[in-house]
Amino acid sequence: MRGPILQEAERLEQAGHEILKLNIGNPAPFGFEAPPEIVEALRQALPVAQGYSDSRGILPAREAVARHYTELGVADVSPEHVLIGNGVSELISLVLQALVSPGDEVLVPSPDYPLWTAQVTLSGGRAVHYPCDETNGWMPDLAAIEELVTPATKGIVLINPNNPTGAVYSAELVRGFAALAERHGLVLMADEIYDHILYDDATHEYAALHATETLCLTFSGLSKVQRVAGYRSGWVVASGNRDIAVDFLEGLTLLANMRMCANVPGQYAIPAALSPDSNWSGIAELCQPGGRLRDQRDVAHGLLSEIEGVSCVLPGGAMYLFPKHDPARFPIQDDQHFVIELLRATRVMVTNGRGFNLATPDHLRFVTLPRVPVLAEAISRIAAYLETVRVD
Repeated sequence: MRGPILQEAERLEQAGHEILKLNIGNPAPFGFEAPPEIVEALRQALPVAQGYSDSRGILPAREAVARHYTELGVADVSPEHVLIGNGVSELISLVLQALVSPGDEVLVPSPDYPLWTAQVTLSGGRAVHYPCDETNGWMPDLAAIEELVTPATKGIVLINPNNPTGAVYSAELVRGFAALAERHGLVLMADEIYDHILYDDATHEYAALHATETLCLTFSGLSKVQRVAGYRSGWVVASGNRDIAVDFLEGLTLLANMRMCANVPGQYAIPAALSPDSNWSGIAELCQPGGRLRDQRDVAHGLLSEIEGVSCVLPGGAMYLFPKHDPARFPIQDDQHFVIELLRATRVMVTNGRGFNLATPDHLRFVTLPRVPVLAEAISRIAAYLETVRVD
């Protein structure tokens, strides 16, 4: 997402071209504003947020996170079980550095948010990808996942709602993930950053509600639901059976100490965001019929589906579409090269599917954050370009 495709886009911009960017889930550039109480909380905190904080995060933020998950029904969570980070991305890196030793394996979905695979690899481990079935709404098969477990497997990653597919997993499926992790003594890592970005009748089930006999790590933050990606305010919560993971949790604390602390001003936004008085309805309104996120998803999905040879599963959550182009009609072998050529020809930037650790070069990821006229223009240009590479 931030490699050769972005570099080519920057080159074109420097040459004076305007790029329609449908590649990164960053709400602010598309006119999404944070709830005002969050901005005000950060503004008021600036005079007292000039120094380092506790490496785990300021106590009010950790208290707010612990209270939030307790109110959701997660058992035995206190501020000492919460670590605040510079967004979920930093916390993924810290957790996997603490968890993974050379030769260890971690089960990761395919397609996935690519930082998971990258950080497992950088930590000396091997990401073992479990497939999600596009013909079944991008749902994973628990029986197939269980066949991938070996003595080297240390953990399993659950991204729900999923990035890049937008799939929202049922309560039954989430319970199945928790049960699988418990049977094999795996750390369950639940990436739930999109937990309130839901469409139609989709509901989100928290993995931590079902993992009691093994360690569950829940990752979330303010970047997406509260639309403040730049504040870099995220958290990870350790729940379930923490007694079996004492060494790991000590290692995680040591790594947190080494990086001093997360961005302190951004931490003061967390209590305001998770307060009972916060405007949680704001994100719900954006996702309801007539809401901006819902309308943009629907329009983009409809336009992509009208392109001959293109299909797209309608996502139940998040802010992405992951369309497939028929490989018989569009014989694309190198999808990164294709996306760069598409960018040069149309000035539209999307991301190639193999960038999300998909095995085949026949998908693209679209961000649905731009307003409807921008999405319509971008997809129109892409449709016209596809005609130039179509094989009838």
